[in-house]
Amino acid sequence: DAQEFLYNIGAWGRDREAGHSGLTRAGLLMFGSLRAIKDAFPNFMLDYQERAEAKTEARWVDRFTLDGTWSGNVFDFYRQVIRKLTVDLKVPFHLEGDQRLDDTLVHKALREALVNCLVHADYTGRASVLVVKRPDMFGFRNPGLMRVPLDIAINGGESDYRNRLLHDMFRYIGLGESAGSGLPKIYQGWSSQHWRDPMLREKLEPSDQTLLELHTLSLVPEKVLTELRLSLGNEVFDALSENERVILVTAYIETTVDHRRIMSVMDIHPRDLTVLFAGLVEKGIIYQEGSGRGTIYFLSGARKVDVAELSAFAVSSGGLGVSSGGLEGRSGGLGDSSGGFDDLQAIAAEVAGKKKAPKPLVESTILSLCQVKALSLEELASLLNRSSESIRKDYLQPMIKDKRLRYLYPTIPNHPEQAYTVNDKKGSE
Repeated sequence: DAQEFLYNIGAWGRDREAGHSGLTRAGLLMFGSLRAIKDAFPNFMLDYQERAEAKTEARWVDRFTLDGTWSGNVFDFYRQVIRKLTVDLKVPFHLEGDQRLDDTLVHKALREALVNCLVHADYTGRASVLVVKRPDMFGFRNPGLMRVPLDIAINGGESDYRNRLLHDMFRYIGLGESAGSGLPKIYQGWSSQHWRDPMLREKLEPSDQTLLELHTLSLVPEKVLTELRLSLGNEVFDALSENERVILVTAYIETTVDHRRIMSVMDIHPRDLTVLFAGLVEKGIIYQEGSGRGTIYFLSGARKVDVAELSAFAVSSGGLGVSSGGLEGRSGGLGDSSGGFDDLQAIAAEVAGKKKAPKPLVESTILSLCQVKALSLEELASLLNRSSESIRKDYLQPMIKDKRLRYLYPTIPNHPEQAYTVNDKKGSE
């Protein structure tokens, strides 16, 4: 019967010593009426808001909260809100055999986030349970701080539910993970769409609360994924791991990558990254240039562009053995009839005329010069009246590293016309 059912799921309890029975606190929260819940939890508040704009202002276009028109319990709140969160979710479906699967990793992540928010809430706390849907994110707030350190919770394997019976009830109907695997599932869902990592944090003011933000801003332009699929083929692309895709996407956007760059993009052990690079090289998906710390990796398309440029230079210069001849004699260089040399000298004059110039001034001058024309190390040193070593070490290397500059021929380090130019690709990272 109903009472025995409620007892078996933890919603009904018996005090054998006192000889009476009744709803548990978890049962009251899950299935009770608002008035009864408020008697036990005076600060109880559930709130869902859908906002039309990516702003923090609480201007909502749809709201579901404790307004007296429905039961007001946790279970009914979940059932209504999960529909609102996923109703217009723009995530491609998948096929399993010939069957369409609309239940994607993102749908699962949102279910897990909502259940987590409800079962970890401290319903005696002063903050409300708040769920927000915006064009750029989904937000979840529950009263109470984390009971497991953030880094351990994110990695999974450890759990300490504030409302264990409430969690069990959700789990009995296939909602909510056990063994601390909920957060990893959320991260997996977001990673599947190349969206920014979820943001989990705690807040102490004005009261203890835990916040989870799931941003739907893409780390990877859809155009890049489409181009990679066309280049590699669906079968090859689909067989790649998420980490391998990150490497290829970064190489596509930035022309070349190295160990240091990929280590800054994803959390991976250096040895594991070396294995990934080696595997991609062995499959002929990416190419390698250099050795040791100077090793770079790139897609075949990047090398083709540089080879084409190199061939064009060979034809126009009568062979690769032509001497650059410095500022005035460099093929297509600063001494041509366009008057470009005088313009560049004018840009560099302020720095060239000072023995010591502020670093920001030198950097901005280099950017201005390289915006006009790709310049070699020797040309920049001559224009700025500085030693080549100083320009290379103090300015060019750091500016290449932070992507303000890039090599003109990134996949051919020894290109006879190697030069520096402004990185017009940095905005697509």
